[in-house]
Amino acid sequence: MTNLSNLLRPTTLENFVGQKHIIGKDKVLYNLIKKKEIPHLFFYGKPGSGKTTLAKIIAKIIDTDYYYFNATTIKVEDLRKVFDRYKNALIKPLIFIDEVHRLSKNQQEVLLPIMENYSAIIIGASTENPFFTLTSAIRSRSFLFEFKALNRDDLIGILNLAQKELETELNEDCIEYLINSSSGDARAMLNLLEFSYKSDLNLSVERLKELRQNVIGDGVSSSDSHYDLASAMIKSLRGSDVDAALYYLSRLIHGGESVDFIVRRLVIFASEDIGNANPNALNLAVSTMQAVNKIGYPESRIILSQCVIYLASSPKSNSAYKAINKALSEVNNGKIFDIPVHIDSQHVGYKYPHDFGGYIKQEYLSEPISLYESSQIGYEKTLDDWLEKIKNRD
Repeated sequence: MTNLSNLLRPTTLENFVGQKHIIGKDKVLYNLIKKKEIPHLFFYGKPGSGKTTLAKIIAKIIDTDYYYFNATTIKVEDLRKVFDRYKNALIKPLIFIDEVHRLSKNQQEVLLPIMENYSAIIIGASTENPFFTLTSAIRSRSFLFEFKALNRDDLIGILNLAQKELETELNEDCIEYLINSSSGDARAMLNLLEFSYKSDLNLSVERLKELRQNVIGDGVSSSDSHYDLASAMIKSLRGSDVDAALYYLSRLIHGGESVDFIVRRLVIFASEDIGNANPNALNLAVSTMQAVNKIGYPESRIILSQCVIYLASSPKSNSAYKAINKALSEVNNGKIFDIPVHIDSQHVGYKYPHDFGGYIKQEYLSEPISLYESSQIGYEKTLDDWLEKIKNRD
């Protein structure tokens, strides 16, 4: 028997609920779908936000065959069978891969020629941002879109349809509990409604709570998400507020957030916001990444706590972050200098600094450019002093 969430699953773009920042009528992706010009796509975001539904709608609009795979059980030979079936076909099948962040490098390599030749349309979905797990080759051939949790108006609209389908009328308390306990997850909300209704046609909050006592999802209220909590943790670290950083870390852990998601942000923060003001911060963050990936929960909470306390307590500098952004901006704007002859691969006339006590003045750029500006905070000041000393020792 078809369950309620499948019965109410929209089949057209016009009936699709939520994600207006992606497929609103004024958005590029909406226009591409309507024109049946579908690129390779990867959707990520909270459960029950419409990732699979949108993929099915796209397949219906372009009138093509649809194949569903889950990356946790996918086999390379199964993919190859599908690809071989359409090798000389006139249509391009749509291959939907759920949990796409779990694809191995080998599996991604199998997808590459298909994506390159566009002999099939690849759409992936994940509750985690797959940016860090998809190879750069896959990312360069596709577009990533973040799906947001459905808001209150979205969920009320879905509940209205559900009430018509069930031929019932919910009281305000039941509506509030269904919405608030589902954390923006439409599927979870409809499942709670459906099975509570099957148990007792006279729905009440007490009946709903017997099936779901606590808020689902990432363990936070429906107005939050793990991205919001991660952002709050990073901003607390940047503001050197140890207690706030620990609080948001605990919220992430309590909500069941993966150690990978948390520790990647700590490693990035150690370089972006501390940098050479305390170089050991990056060492500790990377060591934390290696440790928690070996150990896992619950003990990883202690290692993460140590790292967060250290990062929050460290001097802060974003000099390295600003320097590379400025350098890339200059290159993107056309500043492509010739490499001086004495430091190219022929190194004619190159002066080996070690022959001169560790430093000798010579040109390393054909034109002068200023990119790095030290914050003179923490160990950066020590590095500044050393450079000043060796360059002016004569």
